[in-house]
Amino acid sequence: MMTLVALAISVALVYSLATSFSFPGEPFFWELTTLIVVMLLGHWLEMRAVGRPQRALEALGRLLPATAERVEPDGSLREVPIAELRPDDVVLVRPGSRIPADGIALEGESEIDEAAVTGESRPVLKQPGSTVIGGTVNGPGLLRVRVTRVGSESFLGQVLQLVARAQAERTRLQALADRVAFWLTVVARSVSALTFATWLISDGVTTAIARAVTVLVVACPHALGLAIPLVVTLATGLSARNGILIRDRQAFERARTVDTVVFDKTGTLTRGEFAIVDVALAPGYTEEHALALAAAVEHGSEHPIARAILRRAAERSLVLPEAAEVRAIPGRGVMARIGRQRVTVGRLGLLDHRPDWFAPALARWEAHGMTIAVLLVENEPRAAFALADELRPESREAVAQLHRLGISAAMLTGDQQAVASWIARELGIDQFMAEVLPEDKQRVIRQLRQQGHVVAMVGDGINDAPALVAADLGIAIGAGTDIAIESADVVLVRNDPRDVVTVLELSRCTYRKMIENLAWALGYNVVALPLAAGVLAPYGIALPPALAALLKSLSTVIVALNALTLRLGVTATPAPLEAVPHPH
Repeated sequence: MMTLVALAISVALVYSLATSFSFPGEPFFWELTTLIVVMLLGHWLEMRAVGRPQRALEALGRLLPATAERVEPDGSLREVPIAELRPDDVVLVRPGSRIPADGIALEGESEIDEAAVTGESRPVLKQPGSTVIGGTVNGPGLLRVRVTRVGSESFLGQVLQLVARAQAERTRLQALADRVAFWLTVVARSVSALTFATWLISDGVTTAIARAVTVLVVACPHALGLAIPLVVTLATGLSARNGILIRDRQAFERARTVDTVVFDKTGTLTRGEFAIVDVALAPGYTEEHALALAAAVEHGSEHPIARAILRRAAERSLVLPEAAEVRAIPGRGVMARIGRQRVTVGRLGLLDHRPDWFAPALARWEAHGMTIAVLLVENEPRAAFALADELRPESREAVAQLHRLGISAAMLTGDQQAVASWIARELGIDQFMAEVLPEDKQRVIRQLRQQGHVVAMVGDGINDAPALVAADLGIAIGAGTDIAIESADVVLVRNDPRDVVTVLELSRCTYRKMIENLAWALGYNVVALPLAAGVLAPYGIALPPALAALLKSLSTVIVALNALTLRLGVTATPAPLEAVPHPH
């Protein structure tokens, strides 16, 4: 990049020195000094613009505290540098302090601010058994954390490694820009030589050297050299700060052409656990009373249906009556005595008859393939609960945003047809494939590609890995398995399907900024080179070397500022919705 500038300064300096020793002509010392000052000023502005994304990444690396309070074997506390922490060490994290390393909470309860690391806008509740990320900020509670990963193995360490690797990868446009910059240098030197020869014949050596130096300065390919790398640096830094890790730069560049996004169902569009989605009640019963009775009977059970009932009761802050004589009915349910009544919770098979108040709901639930639990009081049915894999509250919005971008949404699942149909209808998904075996997911992705679609696959499980590899863009949900993450091109740290939209928007905006920068850098040279060569000099329009240096610097700064507007073109993912009500 500096070849032309060095050549221009050297020519002007040598000529000016020569004139000082009786060589015919006028020296360029004033012009040369102005040229160097303007060049340095432009370079300083350029470095400030270029340094902003890099400083943002360095700030990410400085999130870890310098020291940690380690719990010694005798129970005492010792303040140690975090470099001395090892896996299985136990550290004390006080309210308001930063987590020193990745780990698992052993004691205490608190809310942790993960915004700087994952982009999650709301504090995340942490309890014993919860995983914590080094560099996040503890809230009001006191935590004891067992360290699991440190250094380059930690989450922050892996983020910085992925960002560095993504920035080092060369995109197709970057290779093009480098070739153009090389040929621009060759053209500039040739035009400069031709300009010197032409003006030497027509107007003497002083004008010839001034024009030749101006051509060399104005054509310096700084803007071309920055057009792509600066956008790449910004894009990878911006994505990392929002919990999106780019593992394959080329695949990320292809993401702008995606026209179909295929979601795995379980764990991606849904939470992967049962939830109550509808309730039917006998006349005179309320949902709160029925839930309290069912939760009292199921209290202490680890069955998925029991966990769903207990979670709904906890969400309603219900006071549970005391259940006695609890016993299981093998393959059918659980029975207990509450007060003087015998209460049973279990499968449909417990019913001797299906009452009229239950029939419409039952038909609807069975059509949707839902799991059904009934509540019996003294063998009389009093309530029924429809349970299904709980939809993520963000999934419907993610599908709507994809449609806004003109992208089709599809779903792959091994679940039964009725369940898949219900979920597709709820979320507005364009097409779905149900009862798909794990080994067939890859085949479905290939078929879509053969039909001419550019496909992104989103998944989180081991059985999604072949499909992630087969897709044009593989996106792994961050809480998924290591195998799924290793097979993906992009990893979403948060379990939020709306981040898929952010990935596609970021890819489109990144490509657009690259094209804009290339167009500006090339367009500027198309205009500036003839002007510097003196094409319009006969009409009184001339470009002195110092002004050429100013124009060159301004063109570089414009490219840098245009790249910095990248963050304005990507819609930030909003905070998770509290709930998406299920239509009864």
